[in-house]
Amino acid sequence: MKRTCTRCRRLSYPAGWWPDGPVCRTCVDRGLRLRGTCPACSQSRLLPGLRPDDGEPICSTCAGFKPCYRCSRCGEEGKLHARRLCTGCTLTDRLTELLDDGTGQIHPTLLPLFHSLTSMENPLTGLTWLYKKYNPDMLRGLADGSIELTHEAFHQLPHGRAASHLRELLMACGLLPKLDKQICLLERWLVHHLDAITDPDHAQVIRRFATWEILPRLRRIAETKPVKPSSRSYAGQQIIYATRFLTWLAGRDLTLAACRQAHLDAWVTEHTADERNGLRVFLQWSQRNKLALPLKLMPHTGRRAAPLTSHQRLALLGEILMDQIGPPHARVAAILLLLYAQPVSRLVRLTLADVIRDGEQVLIRFGTPPSPVPELFATTLLGYLANRSNMRTATNPASTWLFPGRRAGEPLRPEWLAKQIRQLGISTLPARGAALRQHIQDSPAPIIADALGFHPVTTAKLAAETGASYNRYAPGDHTQSLLPGHPAELTTVE
Repeated sequence: MKRTCTRCRRLSYPAGWWPDGPVCRTCVDRGLRLRGTCPACSQSRLLPGLRPDDGEPICSTCAGFKPCYRCSRCGEEGKLHARRLCTGCTLTDRLTELLDDGTGQIHPTLLPLFHSLTSMENPLTGLTWLYKKYNPDMLRGLADGSIELTHEAFHQLPHGRAASHLRELLMACGLLPKLDKQICLLERWLVHHLDAITDPDHAQVIRRFATWEILPRLRRIAETKPVKPSSRSYAGQQIIYATRFLTWLAGRDLTLAACRQAHLDAWVTEHTADERNGLRVFLQWSQRNKLALPLKLMPHTGRRAAPLTSHQRLALLGEILMDQIGPPHARVAAILLLLYAQPVSRLVRLTLADVIRDGEQVLIRFGTPPSPVPELFATTLLGYLANRSNMRTATNPASTWLFPGRRAGEPLRPEWLAKQIRQLGISTLPARGAALRQHIQDSPAPIIADALGFHPVTTAKLAAETGASYNRYAPGDHTQSLLPGHPAELTTVE
């Protein structure tokens, strides 16, 4: 029978009868998560009860609870599951069952994964993950050998997101060699894309194109820095455009080798600029490998978003700083973008070491030297550092990322963070353009390139566009060229 919850006043089925009355499931779970020092007995315990006179949380003993919430195995207080076991013990039993190699013991190879999951700060997260669809089957498959512990085997698994998350956990535990996440995603997608191509000749060409042109290019990038999601997405689009071009030729009874300039010109007139740009690499590769005749390729066309005005940029900064709208990590990222013109793909790669305390001043490192943080934003930034999100699971228990993600050892996905910034009313490209132009108008372009991590050519071009007078400025320590007693006064660029 439904009752009114004595705590939230909602009408629902009681999950427990506590000293203050019937309590719904949500309030029971909330009460069994609260820990601290009981104000009545000064013991550090679970605080599910409420003191009658002021409503302060107190322990179950002081509140007069009849039900006992101590684990029947380890004695830990908390939410109890089957056999009156706490969440941590239930997670341990469930993992022991799933990772059993058939001998009643955990598969020895998978012990690092077992220890990583059972040592997380919030075991309820791990238990919830185990009850999600596909995860138990994949863990059983690893334990009984039906799923090989290789990247190639994970490429073949049908459950994309679940398999990717487990693969990243295995890489974090050292059970799989570390590979760039974006390359893993592209290789997995490529397997299914090739399977969907019905013409075997087309599939062979696309496989060769991806294997010898697209993937090596991404691997070269991964040797020096993480591959951006946008790079992976663009590589996938190039493969898709190549596949569509072969299909277009086949619809006119043509092959790639028989394609003439007139056929390419006809395709160009029927397709968009993005498709024309995306096909260039495939056509160039085909000609180098003698798969296509020499053809005159269409020129690459680019687009640039108009930047915000200085007034619009400052208004957005004031709104985010003063109104405290949106989640903390999105606000911090948006302010960094508006102040320092950083792309989101670079923001997510920032670590705690990039935020520097120099006495009372806070600095942030994008290049050399580190950039000063305005005092008003410094308070927001330091408050965020003390309460970063996604820090209580097995994926990132000791993450050093400024914006920790939900995947093992990974920061937030750039596309996800960019979406949250857009939800704050900020278009990333126009905002970055406005910030960078303002810096270049205020300071020499070479100094901005060094301090904010941009290529000197980029800042020099923008300086020429904005009419800044510093484009021939030579960076470096100019005090070395001054003789003792030289009357020139040097100024510091703030």
